[in-house]
Amino acid sequence: MKGIITVVGKDKVGIIAGISNELLHLNINILDVTQTIMEDFFTMIMLVDLSNSNVSFDKIKETFLSKGKELGVDVKIQREEIFNSMHTL
Repeated sequence: MKGIITVVGKDKVGIIAGISNELLHLNINILDVTQTIMEDFFTMIMLVDLSNSNVSFDKIKETFLSKGKELGVDVKIQREEIFNSMHTL
């Protein structure tokens, strides 16, 4: 199963490291990533492979919600099929 992670917030040091470190602990592989700074705001979208994760999807969501609060950014994760369904007419 694949997932889409979005990260948005005021730019500061450590955002990519914080998110990547959580992915490591959850055994989630990054398949693709795009990121940019828009004025003072950091934005990142990642396509990740969840198939080898050692925890449930709900636990992954909780982990990124907590990490986002710690980093001062908004972090969301969706299953790829949900993301695709929402954006297909």
